[in-house]
Amino acid sequence: MQIFRRIKRIFDSRPVACHLYVTEQCNLHCGYCTEFDNTIPHPDLATVKRWVDKLADLGCMRIGIQGGEPLKHPDIVEIVRYIKSKKMGCSMSSNAFLLTPELVAGLEDAGLDSIHVSIDSMDPTESTKKCIRLVEPKLMMLRASKIPLHLTSVLFKESLPQLPEVFAWAREKGLSIKAHLIHAGTAGEYTVEQGDRKALGDFIDWQIREKKNGRNIRTMFNVLRYQKNLTEKNNYRWKCLAGYKFLFVSARGEFWLCSMQRRPGTDILALTKKDLKANNCKKPCQKGCGVYCVVSESLVNNKPLSFGLRELGSILGGLFGRPFRRKSA
Repeated sequence: MQIFRRIKRIFDSRPVACHLYVTEQCNLHCGYCTEFDNTIPHPDLATVKRWVDKLADLGCMRIGIQGGEPLKHPDIVEIVRYIKSKKMGCSMSSNAFLLTPELVAGLEDAGLDSIHVSIDSMDPTESTKKCIRLVEPKLMMLRASKIPLHLTSVLFKESLPQLPEVFAWAREKGLSIKAHLIHAGTAGEYTVEQGDRKALGDFIDWQIREKKNGRNIRTMFNVLRYQKNLTEKNNYRWKCLAGYKFLFVSARGEFWLCSMQRRPGTDILALTKKDLKANNCKKPCQKGCGVYCVVSESLVNNKPLSFGLRELGSILGGLFGRPFRRKSA
C-alpha cells in the first residue's frame, strides 16, 4: 500500500517528506557543522505536535527528525510516537552519544522506523568526534534492537583516509553505510578543507563499484553519479524541488526552503499548498548543491522512469558483470 502512495506522490502536487528540527542544540561541536545553536530552547511537545499535524495535512508521507542532536529533546520518544500515530514514516539522524538502553527501548516501542548515525572516522580527528572508537557500544546497542541502523559519513579531506576502514567495519557488522561529499555551510563557505577533487571522485567511483557488487552502500546510483559530477564538471542538469516535494521546518516552527537556504518569516502553520507549488521550479542556488536529501528526492521526481531504469540497470549490470550504460544527465 505504501509503495502505491509513494508512486502517486511523483505525479501529484503534495510533498513527500520533511526534515523536522526538534532542537537546535547539540552535545558536540564538529568543525564542519553549522546546524546547531545551543542558545535556542527546545520547542515543547504540544508545539511539535501542531507542526506534525500540519505536515500530515499537507500530505507528507515521512518525517526525518533532525537537530542539533534530537536526543537532547526531553520528549523525543513521544515525538516519534505521535508522528507514527499520524501514519507517517519516521526516521532520526543522531550522533548516538546520548543513547541509553532506556532511550533505545523507548524509541523502539514508539515505532521509530530507522536511525541514521553519523560516523566520519575510526578515531577522533580535529574536526569530529563522531567515530567508531567512541560510539561502538552505542551502535551495538542499536544493532541488538529492532530499530534499523544505518551509518552516514561526511566525505572531506580529513575523513577520506579513514573512511575505507569505516566502510569495512560496517560491512563486517552487516550495516549499511553512505558517504556524502561535504557541502558549504549556510554562509556559502567551507569551515574545513574539502580535499583533492580527484581523490574524492575516486572514492565515489569505489562506492559505485562496491554497490554494483552487492556491497552495503546505501546511496543510490543516481546520487553517487551526481556527486561524482560535482568533483568534475559540476554541470548536472536537474530541477530542485526543495520547498515542494521536500520540506524543512526549524525548531522555531519556521518553514525553510532547505537546510542551507534558511529563510525565516514563514510560520509552518500558515503554509499553504499554493505556497508549496510556487517552489516547483529551479533554484538559483541549486548548482553544486550538497543537500543530498533534496537532490535525491528531486532526481526521483524530475524523471521517475529514467531514474528507476538507471538504478535497475546499474544493479543488473553488476549482477551480470557488465554495466547497463545510459547517457548521463
